[in-house]
Amino acid sequence: MRWSLEDFVYGATDGAVTTFAVVAGVVGASLSPAIVLILGFANLFADGFSMAVGNYLATKSQKEAIERARQREEWEIDHLADQEKQEIRDIYAKKGFKDELLEEIVRIITSRRKVWLDTMMKEELGLIEDRRRPIDTAVTTFAAFNAIGVIPLLPFVAIYAAGTITISQEAFVYSSVFTAIAFFIIGAVKGRILGKSLARSGLGTLALGGIAAAVAFLVGYILNHLVS
Repeated sequence: MRWSLEDFVYGATDGAVTTFAVVAGVVGASLSPAIVLILGFANLFADGFSMAVGNYLATKSQKEAIERARQREEWEIDHLADQEKQEIRDIYAKKGFKDELLEEIVRIITSRRKVWLDTMMKEELGLIEDRRRPIDTAVTTFAAFNAIGVIPLLPFVAIYAAGTITISQEAFVYSSVFTAIAFFIIGAVKGRILGKSLARSGLGTLALGGIAAAVAFLVGYILNHLVS
């Protein structure tokens, strides 16, 4: 199985955000650790599976669309060769090539079918083959979602295992700290992938998670007072 860092970051970010939002909402409503665990783990597996399926279908659809476009270009090369050569000529003329050099480029590219086809796919259609397998993207997303998404729940697992039946503010503090660290690391990794500042990307993801948690906490707090 091949896994991609892109899919891991995607799953991990959403896992941390949504699970901690559930924790914050339940704590804001002053419910018991048992509710935190029930809703948290239900969200963890259900939402993780949903994201994995969504990523699988998106990757599969993209690969199918690229394959259809590739087959169409192959047909055009076989049946409309002169027109396709002119398209190559126009593409490289726009890049500044001309005269004998332009004709040599056209000759070299069109002399090898795969190079010709790949050039048309990239330069004309803007499509690059995605080498990821749909099943790999799904498994990576699900694994990352659960591996990171479980972090906000760990302190509550500990106090529930210890027999505590009321909300522990200390557990929520630990959950917040652990999740904040996870947010920052995920953001830093994402920043490295995109070639951006690690600190800025880490803080950006941390801020996003903090906003989601604050909204969930506030909604839980308000609803608790409205219905109680």
